[in-house]
Amino acid sequence: MKIGISMGGFPAGTGPARMGPLLSRMARQADAAGFDSLWTMDHFFQIPITGQPPEAPLLEAYAVLAFLAAETERIRLGTMVTCVAYRHPGVLIKAVTAIDVLSGGRVIFGVGAGAPFDEVPAGRDPRDFEAFGLGIPFPPLAERFERLEEVVRIALRMWSGDDAPYQGTHYRLPRPLNSPGSLQRPHPPILIAGSGEKKTLQLVARYGDMCNLFDLPGTRFADDLKHKLDVLRAHCADAGRDFATIEKTASAFIDPGEDPDRVLAHLSELGDLGIGHVMVSPRQPWDEAALDQVASLVPDVHAIPVRAQLTS
Repeated sequence: MKIGISMGGFPAGTGPARMGPLLSRMARQADAAGFDSLWTMDHFFQIPITGQPPEAPLLEAYAVLAFLAAETERIRLGTMVTCVAYRHPGVLIKAVTAIDVLSGGRVIFGVGAGAPFDEVPAGRDPRDFEAFGLGIPFPPLAERFERLEEVVRIALRMWSGDDAPYQGTHYRLPRPLNSPGSLQRPHPPILIAGSGEKKTLQLVARYGDMCNLFDLPGTRFADDLKHKLDVLRAHCADAGRDFATIEKTASAFIDPGEDPDRVLAHLSELGDLGIGHVMVSPRQPWDEAALDQVASLVPDVHAIPVRAQLTS
């Protein structure tokens, strides 16, 4: 089993002058400890699941990835995950490609439709939601799924070296030139995140190299993982896709102070389901002590076998 860490902000009281050095130390620590991947959120305001207010400090994702690329040597890097509404696809694929080139071919393109709602949920001030607060156009969810498929198609077009005009429903690129191309060939892995059974998992089956499901108990992001994998398998069959070629990943909470045997037992259960890559985060932002505690588990996590998922 692979293990990654997902970083969603900074410990309380971390001032701007301390952010760069702290990120540098933790990234190097994760790289040296053998973690397989390092992820940052694509948000501009802090989100409720972290337990922090919207005003809590948060840095722009692709600037952070570029910084992390320079601070590390082997760990894979990605966003968990890019929202299609936040960047024009041509600019986005240029940014992903640049990080792939500068990191020596270590980027994973994580992408999704964004927040699973059309309007800000009742009880939340729209000004606390980044798209409304920053004035970013945020189409309804159905349109964002359409845009997600187009973004993936544009990415594949640009990474193939084909600069013929792209004409879609939502995007028109007269010349989708991408020079230089990515180091990873044929392209950086595409992770399509989310567990929606009708749209997201169907897109994974058609285009994704990786999926990302939720193992976050106590939140609205707590999937029946076996069921979701069965749904993905069915979509793969419909698409003529080999289910085994998709890397199955899950986002999970980890309590650095928890009994290590319990943590490893739970990860073993995920491995039994066929989850081969777990991105872990504490319920509060990482600090160096918490990262050090989890790093001690990396060899044991790598020893966990991952079994092929059985159909119902």
